[in-house]
Order: sequence, then C-alpha cells, then structure tokens
Amino acid sequence: MPIQIKILSDENLQRIHERSLHLLSRTGIQVDTQKGRTLLEQAGAVSKKGSNTIQLPEELVEKAIQSAPRDFLLGGRRQGWSFAVNSGDNTLCLDGEGTLVIDRDTDEVRPATRKDWLEITRMADFTDEVGVYWRMVTPRDRGDSMADFVEEMGEVFKYFTKHVMDPFMAPEQAPWLLEVLQAVFGDQDTIRKTHPYSTLLCPQSPLIITEEYTDAYLELKGWNIPVGVMPMALMGATAPASMLATLIQVNCEVLATLCLIQANEPGTPFIYAPALTLMDPKTGRYFSGGAENAIMNSAAVELARFYGFPIMASGFGTDTFRPSRQAGYERALNAIVPLLEWPDILVGPGLFGGDMMLSFDQLLVDLEIYRMVRQIRKGMDCGEDKWLDSVIQRIGPGGNFLMEESTLKAVRSDEWYMPQLLSLIHISEPTRHTSQSR
Repeated sequence: MPIQIKILSDENLQRIHERSLHLLSRTGIQVDTQKGRTLLEQAGAVSKKGSNTIQLPEELVEKAIQSAPRDFLLGGRRQGWSFAVNSGDNTLCLDGEGTLVIDRDTDEVRPATRKDWLEITRMADFTDEVGVYWRMVTPRDRGDSMADFVEEMGEVFKYFTKHVMDPFMAPEQAPWLLEVLQAVFGDQDTIRKTHPYSTLLCPQSPLIITEEYTDAYLELKGWNIPVGVMPMALMGATAPASMLATLIQVNCEVLATLCLIQANEPGTPFIYAPALTLMDPKTGRYFSGGAENAIMNSAAVELARFYGFPIMASGFGTDTFRPSRQAGYERALNAIVPLLEWPDILVGPGLFGGDMMLSFDQLLVDLEIYRMVRQIRKGMDCGEDKWLDSVIQRIGPGGNFLMEESTLKAVRSDEWYMPQLLSLIHISEPTRHTSQSR
C-alpha cells in the first residue's frame, strides 16, 4: 500500500481553520486594489475606515470555500492530454522566473536568453513527468512591449503542449491574452470547459492582496480561468517565527484571496498553492535548503486536503549555486517529504541560487529524484502474488532465485525501478595524499 505520512492531527487542522477564520474576521487583510475591495464589500466584507484593510466575516469565508470546485481538468493543446486534479494523480511543474543560466558548454553563469527559454520549454514538453508549465527563465534579450507579450504567449502554446500556468501582470494584457487563447484553443465555451490555461496570484506576506496582478486576473471574469494562490511567506521575516504560525498566516492569505476570486466569479477553479519558506537566522535571507521547508510544505498539503482543494506544493529547495553533494541531499530531502503527501502538482525542479539560476544538469537529477521518490511512495505491494512462500520452499537453503519465473516477471514490473539517469556506479581508488598535495 502507498506510504503515508502525517504532520498534523485532525484536531490541529480544525484549530488552524478556526484560528484563520478568527484572524480574517478580526485582523483582516489589506486589499490594495479598489476593484477588489468593492467586490469583497459587495460580498459582505467590512472595510476599516481610513485604510485598505478588509475584515472578512466567517460566513463569507465559509461560503467561498464551498463555492470553489474540487474536481476539474487542466487541459492542454496536446491531443487527448489532460490532468485531473483531486484524482489521486501527481505531476511536476518546473520552477519559475530564473534570470540566470549555468551555460551547458562553458559552465559559466550568464543572463538567460530566449534560446535558453526555448530549450528548457521544449525539454519540459518532452518530459512525461512535467505536466504543468511555468516560465522557467525570463530572457534578458526579449522586449517588454505589448507586442512582445503577445508573441511570447503565442510561443508558449506553440512549444509547450500540456497545461500552461503563467501569470501576467497588467490589466491591459488581459484582452490580448484572451485573443491568443481563442486563436489557439477556440471559443469561450471551449476554453471554459477545457481549462488549457491557468494563472497564479501571489498575496504579499504578511496579509496583503496586491493591486497589479490581482486587477489583471479580475479582468478574466467570465472565462472560468483556474487560478493558483501562492503566498511565499518567510518564517521569521514576513511570517511569525514558528512553522505552525507561518502555516496559519499563509492559510489566511490563501483564504482571503479565495474570497475575492469567488466574489468576482463564483465557481472559479482554484488551486491551494502556498510556498512556505524559512529565513536563514545568520543572514536574514531566504533559506531554501532548510529542512523545515519540507515540513511546512507537507503540512500545507494536509491543510488543502482538509478543505478538499486541489494542491500545488513546493519542493527541491537548496542553498547552493551549483550541482554538488549539498545540492543532491538538500533537494532530495526537500522533495521526498512533500511528495509522500502526494500533492496534485509539485513545483521546484531545476533552479539554484534562491530560484534564480537554471541548471540543465540539475534538472535531469531532479527528475530522477522525483521518479525514485514516486517509487518509494508506492510502498510495498502485499497482494497474494507477492508472498512467494511456495517459491522459497521449493528453492530452499543455499539456492538462488535468478532463473525463477517469478523473478523474471517481477524485474519487468513496477516492483523494480530501473534508473533512467545513472545505471552504473563507478568506484575509484581513494586518492593518495602526498606531502606535495597537502
């Protein structure tokens, strides 16, 4: 049966929910978009005089939770491809928005280019494990005009044929995005049903719904565009100095944004997607390799399941800037725990340096880590055909099982994981230290 882990008890999940409701109704959330404040007020929220703070009554939050659909498809351009959330399946989403690349030929760090973007996008499209697109690098040699935006969106759908989740930042970009979607996928009804595109909203911690990205998303009303909500709180800096309190805060940020999404268009598909992170106490910077990140992001999966929401979790964090032993163990540890919770989508492979530097080599290693953890998560099959006590009895002491039919069958089944990246382990002689080498 599949391996299961548990970070939070059912009682603690309920307490997190209750305390989140209390905070949202008393402390509230700062909503910097006038359109957003109006929508929330019309839905029953209360504005604090002289500020942008909105208090959300408990019944408003509960109504928004009930309004969000639990089951829907994330479609794509590839014929016959779709990903069903909350179906027990899992897929990867590559990490996003890096600005630097470790050059594959020179091993030098340099600004990302359109060529890098094209290579990594086509590589992700070819990789079965990756079902959801994020723009992994932001090319420095691409313009930022509206024409550049339209061209870029067209190229995204040209080179990535599965599901595209790509945020856009300005309300005036929304009509052009919709034009691209219609040109690629068809009319509004088709887009509403198949969900070939989704976007991302990132509330600012602590407890702020920002204006620009939010107003841009609100312009998509009527199109049933799914949205992931991803606050990125930093425990000890932009969130309280405990894992539990950080989880409560980001839950408030997600639920408040959910209220706005459902006030704008009830029934909008929604993905619970907080990225909980840790401050390095020595520097105050983002501590992406911290083991606590794995714990918090696993707990976020459990909280999403408590609500019944689809979940995008984060993993693969490391504090290194190059492929290394440290990168290997940190990325593996920060992937295995959230993956054993089995979120719908796991985001994170491929970037170093605080998620700003792309490594093609590391991406291949991360994909292998993912495949191995997926094998671990399956656990042990205890079906009747797995006991093989009659085979043990027949072979007896001192024999071997190499030529047994059950062995030949098993090695061709999912009982065995055959590594796809490395098939041989090379053992070298230990280095002999001389006085000169010292």
